[in-house]
This record gives sequence, structure tokens and C-alpha cells, in this order.
Amino acid sequence: MRPFGRHGARAAPHVAERTPEPAVAFAPAALDALPPVDVARKAATVGVAKVAMPRLNVFVLAVLAGAFIALGADFATTVMAGSSQLPFGVARLLGGLAFSLGLILVVVAGAELFTGNNLVVMAWASRRVTTRRLLGNWALVYAGNFVGAIGTVLLVYLGRQYEFGGGAVGESALRIADAKTSLGFVQAVALGALCNALVCLAVWLSYSARTVTDKILAVVPPIAAFVAAGFEHSVANMYFVPYGLLVKDELEVPGLALENLTWRGFLVDNLLPVTIGNVIGGAVMVGTVYWLVYLRER
Repeated sequence: MRPFGRHGARAAPHVAERTPEPAVAFAPAALDALPPVDVARKAATVGVAKVAMPRLNVFVLAVLAGAFIALGADFATTVMAGSSQLPFGVARLLGGLAFSLGLILVVVAGAELFTGNNLVVMAWASRRVTTRRLLGNWALVYAGNFVGAIGTVLLVYLGRQYEFGGGAVGESALRIADAKTSLGFVQAVALGALCNALVCLAVWLSYSARTVTDKILAVVPPIAAFVAAGFEHSVANMYFVPYGLLVKDELEVPGLALENLTWRGFLVDNLLPVTIGNVIGGAVMVGTVYWLVYLRER
């Protein structure tokens, strides 16, 4: 029974007061992309893991990356074959969309790409990786990329793909290789820097992704952009130019002298300056800048 009050009236039931619930900060859903500051932390952590990986594993994955990029390059060469009737920008865009296959395979299937590994500089700047191990990783991955790209060149050449389309694929390969070996040194450095800024931004965006679809959508626009704009990628050129050098002895293209398309033109006039530019674009323009913004100790 309910108790009575002082004057005989039945007492009102006691009602517990509700305490207001504390405000809960918004928590992003599991499928939301990582914010940039978390991407920066992830990039540094990934860099540490890459350097700590056994050297044999690194080399094998680097060979795969060289082959993946070469397959993307071959896809782009084929797509741009016979495109002389299209507007220049449209043909380049189609080639760029095709070439993005290479980095999609690297990011989704898993491989070690020299240009993407320029972001390991973020772990180095955070003093989580030594200079010796950073440069050792870059050198090993670069060598593996070269092996994978050249191996793909040999397979495509033995398959005589340059004869497809009545020789249109071979002509496309020769025009691409000739244009690359005709660049000036400073021009190649600048185009290399612009290229790897976009490549590392593509990798950076993929670090924010939660799903395979996210990763693919993050990779395609920057990669298509650098190809369409005519920027220079060192690992891609490990396929484009050697393939052109082999096809050079098989096909003759009217109006194409190919006087710059030599092994010296490839190694000294193209690969060296483009590699320098790639390091500037990836390690400095992207990796170092984002480290200064998000990870630098204050």
C-alpha cells in the first residue's frame, strides 16, 4: 500500500528524475573514407611495414608491380592505336583510362611500386625508418620494377602484338617511345615531378578507401590525368621505350625518323631525369608536404 502523508492524504508516488544524456560526438560509419590526418598516419605506418618486409618478398612484389604497370602501358598503347582521327585530348584520355589498369592492379592485388613507395618518406621524416633502409627499399623496388617491365616487354614482343591492327599497334608504340626519348633533360624532370605527384595522390586517396570499389574510383582520375597531360612515369617508361626499341627493327613508319630512340636515349635522356622528377614529385611535393601538415611534431 502507498504510505499516507502528514494530513492523512495518500502520498504521491516518487518519480525518479531523468538525467540528461550526454551529447555523443558524431562517429563516422564504417564505410566512410578515412579523414586526411588518419590517412597520413596510415601512410607512415604502411611505410614502416614496407621497409620491414623480407627483401625477397619486396623484390618479388616489385617484379609484379613492374609487370602490372607494363600491362597497363600495353593496354594504353593498344587503345591509342589508330586514334589519329580523334582529337588529341580525347585519344590521350582514352589511353589514360586504359593505363590506370596498372595502378589498380598494384593497389588492389598488392605489389611494390617505386613511384608509390616514395611515400615511405613520411615514415622516414617521422624517424621510424632510417635513411639507409629508405634508400635500400627504393633501390630494391626500382630494380624489381625494371625486371618486371622488361620481362613483359619480351613477352609482348614475342607475341608479335605490334603487328595487330595491320601494324597500328606497333606504330603507336613507336610514336610513344620516340616522343619520350625526344624530351629535354629539364623538361623530363618537370614532367616526371608532375606525374608522380598525381600517382602518389592516387595512392594517398586509396589509403582512405574502405572497399575495393573505393580504391578503384580513387586511382582512376589521377592516373588518367597524368597520361592525358603527357607527364612521365619512370616505371611505365621501362616498358614503353624498350618495347619501342625492339619494334623499331620490325616496322617502318613514314615520317618517323626515330633518331633519338636508342638505348642511350632511353637510359640517359629519359629514365634518369624522369626518375629524378618522380622522386621530387612523390617524396617532396606529396609525402613531405603532407608530413609537414599532419605529422610534424609541434
